[in-house]
Amino acid sequence: MSGKLRVVIADDQALLRTGFAMILGADGGIEVVAEAANGAEAIAAVRRTRPDVVLMDIRMPEIDGLEATRRIMAEAVPAPRIIILTTFDLDRYVYAALAAGASGFLLKDVSPERLVAAVHLVQDGDALLAPTITRRLVERFARQDDHNALHRDLSTLTPRELEVLQHLARGLTNAELAARLHLSETTVKTHVARILSKLGLRDRAQAIIVAYETGLVTPGGGKPT
Repeated sequence: MSGKLRVVIADDQALLRTGFAMILGADGGIEVVAEAANGAEAIAAVRRTRPDVVLMDIRMPEIDGLEATRRIMAEAVPAPRIIILTTFDLDRYVYAALAAGASGFLLKDVSPERLVAAVHLVQDGDALLAPTITRRLVERFARQDDHNALHRDLSTLTPRELEVLQHLARGLTNAELAARLHLSETTVKTHVARILSKLGLRDRAQAIIVAYETGLVTPGGGKPT
């Protein structure tokens, strides 16, 4: 084993795949193990190479990135982290992919430095979220499409965990949460981990969706004051 992060790149544009592969390959901690031109090839590549991270174009022929994400998350054990690639920051399919288990999304015009950082970030267990964009995305599409909804019972959460989830969904970082609630960052991380475990969620992206889907946070609420 090389110890490098293993990445699959799935996009129907050969030039973009090549460019991303060159950028990621130049990082000493990343190895691009496969490329795919559509969702079917992406699913097959994941089965064959068992990557840590998949860069998944949302709009591809045959099987699109959304359906490929659903299938990969359902069958891969352990499932890779999936980063959605899109040209639109407010896209219903991106929202659906986050609900299906993707760890975040990047616009295709992302800088090389941001691309490399994103791969390392999601592999470390974080969700790749630009809070303002993600909140606008969720606010636009939450509770509109039951097929993509994440139904969860929040009664399993303690009052403190509900408070943490509410603040998290409004875009606060762990450091901001710690300051707001007068807790250590370690304690905040513990609360977040318990929330994810109790609700059966993969990461913060899904937690944000659940907070809106259940009405714990309402669109337009902004950050807590």
